[in-house]
Amino acid sequence: MNPIDIDADRCIVCSKCIDDCPNSYLFLENDEVHTGQKGCMECGHCYAICPQGAITMTNYDSIDEEVVLMSEINPETLLNAMKSRRTIRQFKPDPVEEEKIEKILEAGRYSPTGANRQAVSYTILGSKQREAEEICLSLFRKGKKLGSAFASYLKRIEIDDDFFFKGAPLVIVVASKSTVDGGLASSYMEIMAESLGLGVLYSGFFVACCKMSRKLKKLLELEKGYSVVTCMVIGYPDVKYQRIAPRKNLKVKKL
Repeated sequence: MNPIDIDADRCIVCSKCIDDCPNSYLFLENDEVHTGQKGCMECGHCYAICPQGAITMTNYDSIDEEVVLMSEINPETLLNAMKSRRTIRQFKPDPVEEEKIEKILEAGRYSPTGANRQAVSYTILGSKQREAEEICLSLFRKGKKLGSAFASYLKRIEIDDDFFFKGAPLVIVVASKSTVDGGLASSYMEIMAESLGLGVLYSGFFVACCKMSRKLKKLLELEKGYSVVTCMVIGYPDVKYQRIAPRKNLKVKKL
């Protein structure tokens, strides 16, 4: 099925869709816009750019929402907010509202992916959260080798019952065929979560457990070819920071 449908009656042949098509799937012939036989990556640029609304995507629902540019957000406020974010390890028990969870997931859904693959999945642990944490606790307490980077750290801390999820009410596991795509989705989700008054912890130890435990992989029911990229522990912070933490000097090269 052709993923792009063009309404010839509405099309004014402005060629904006052709100019913006990354794969040259659209082309002009006999003063009409045509689609190729293959090569469409379904990025939606033609749909988004058409001034007449003459293009529809046959495999997708239409989006009737106003375009909002990032430039409309005050850049200084945005930068200071990004500098001010902290990894949260102290959470209130209050549950995260469903509407906020939906916004977080929607932010991930609209993150960029290479070649528009959209091959990112999201698992809310929900009723399986305690079971997943106990699997990881068992691995750590049995002294499974995680490499030198973890070994020295684990010697200094107590592995209590909330070691992985810190008692937070919400855990979302992000999996993908691409670590870059999964990482970008997670970053979008974190920014949305922060804007909703929530805090986020990336549980790297949980991701490490996912690589070792068949039982945990089975629990997550990952699709073939997908691997866990991040584990996002989310909830209302039970801590308040008073200032922006320092950072090392910027490392940048100008070639």
